[in-house]
Amino acid sequence: MLNRLKRYTGSYKLNDPIFIIGMFAIAVLFSFILTQVKLQIALVLMLLPLVLVYLNRLFTHPRIGLITIIILAWWAVGITRYITGIPFGLTIDFFLVLTLVAVFFRTFYDGIDTKAFNNDIVILLTLWFLYAVAEILNPEALSKTAWFYAMRGVALYSMLTVPLVFLLFRKVKYLNLFLYMWGIISILGSLKGMQQIYFGLDYAEQRWLNEVGYITHVLFGELRVFSFYTDAGQFGAAQGAAGIVGLLVALNSKKPRDIIFFLIMGITGIWGMMISGTRGAIIVPMIGALLYLIHRKNLRVIMLGLVLIAGIYVFFKYTYIGSGISQIRRMRTAFFPADDASLQVRLDNRRVLQVYLSSRPFGGGIGSAGNWGQRFSPNGFLANVATDSWYVQIWAEMGIVGLTFHLFILAFILTKSSYFIMFRVKDPELRGKLSALACAYAGVLGASYGNGVLGQIPTGILTYISWGFLFMAPMLDREIRGITETVK
Repeated sequence: MLNRLKRYTGSYKLNDPIFIIGMFAIAVLFSFILTQVKLQIALVLMLLPLVLVYLNRLFTHPRIGLITIIILAWWAVGITRYITGIPFGLTIDFFLVLTLVAVFFRTFYDGIDTKAFNNDIVILLTLWFLYAVAEILNPEALSKTAWFYAMRGVALYSMLTVPLVFLLFRKVKYLNLFLYMWGIISILGSLKGMQQIYFGLDYAEQRWLNEVGYITHVLFGELRVFSFYTDAGQFGAAQGAAGIVGLLVALNSKKPRDIIFFLIMGITGIWGMMISGTRGAIIVPMIGALLYLIHRKNLRVIMLGLVLIAGIYVFFKYTYIGSGISQIRRMRTAFFPADDASLQVRLDNRRVLQVYLSSRPFGGGIGSAGNWGQRFSPNGFLANVATDSWYVQIWAEMGIVGLTFHLFILAFILTKSSYFIMFRVKDPELRGKLSALACAYAGVLGASYGNGVLGQIPTGILTYISWGFLFMAPMLDREIRGITETVK
């Protein structure tokens, strides 16, 4: 029996001359192939063993796929500045589908908890996805290709991501993992932004700025920092969300290591928001802080917090302190909307859209407005009217019917999440972490009024994963209380 087992070990096989000769022959053959093919193919062949190992791990532990999606949400777009011609944005779709396939095959071993899909948020997101699918029949739509590309950020990602969180991240340790991943990458994002503003752009960033971003990212000779995000607007909102999450988690943590790490995340996040030059991003921490005060259910704390928020408003609105710093000066303009020429242009565009959409309750078709409209149907009406706001985009493409349904879903998620946090979660540290996620989500909703933040990556993916954790709040709380009672 012992000899039979030894035959399956690698060290035992090294005693076999035939095995050694075979491995040597394979190495020689592989080396010969590498010398005969192009460099790109050689690199693919060299990476093939790592890819196979990764796929083996992913199909054994499907949550690796969801972790990969989180990482790609930050890097997929930024890397296109360095490697052109490859649609890295579609890698999110690929890994979502791959993870779902891995979950399907894993169910043959572990089974599947169908209760994860019997959830009101999953039902609502599925209905929203079906509405988006039905929009392909909209007679106003000019491009089916544009519908495919735009529909992903509008409905597909949320409909696929939330159930995956319910299936794969069902424990508190995965909430902690998610928060640490968010912290690490957001800190790196702020550091990258600081490099851009204090040390200059690298060759790829400068090329992108010259070819695409100069008009919107250099204002009055000052750079609007974009880090490795799609643009400064997305960077500012994302860092504002990271800032509020970091500060609130640090405020509610017990371990010194967690307090230090999330405090760094919060400070660098707010700093990244400031250097982005995105005025609307300041609404993220302000709305987030206000919701956190409500979650506390403490009148004294609420009053103190309101005084602090009022102080921030007075600082920007009625003083000139810090106006010598370009970032603060630009943030201050957000508090003077009457003097903002760009805001007046946006209001004019909305009046034009109101006339156009008055006879189109289902909108002009997904992908007809914004960048996708300019790319696939540049002569269409919506492609030539800037939407700017996420809500205006939904209104333009999916009509008043779609916008009403969408706003209902967003409000329902925020309301029920807050109910869980305020009345169902008993563990104070868990309540603080979940409150941080809900506050960041509320801030993103505010920022989406001025920019198309919610449907873009990484903010969209982070928001959808946050939704999953928020709707698992009672279950996560039971897990912690079960562990505590066992220890007692």
